[in-house]
Amino acid sequence: MEIGEFQKLIERIYFERDSRRGLAGTHMWFCEEVGELTRALRRKKADDPKSRAELEGEFADVLAWLATLASMAEIDLQAAAAKKYAQGCPRCHAAPCGCP
Repeated sequence: MEIGEFQKLIERIYFERDSRRGLAGTHMWFCEEVGELTRALRRKKADDPKSRAELEGEFADVLAWLATLASMAEIDLQAAAAKKYAQGCPRCHAAPCGCP
């Protein structure tokens, strides 16, 4: 699934409810999800399938909340990311980044 398709899927599932909450309220939920991802990364144990499943879920949640925020702000997440990073690092234009 492409990022744009994922963004549209999240819109179909959550956009109406998230829009009622507003951008600021939805952003607070996004930040909470980032915190949950942070905690999962701290608890991660090497080669533990349960840790990996938890991380996958938290990464997916953060991406979903980011997609809904982008939709609420009328930003095409896929186009924005491609525009900024298609040429490599936005500052030095290298891949991998050659910035000091």
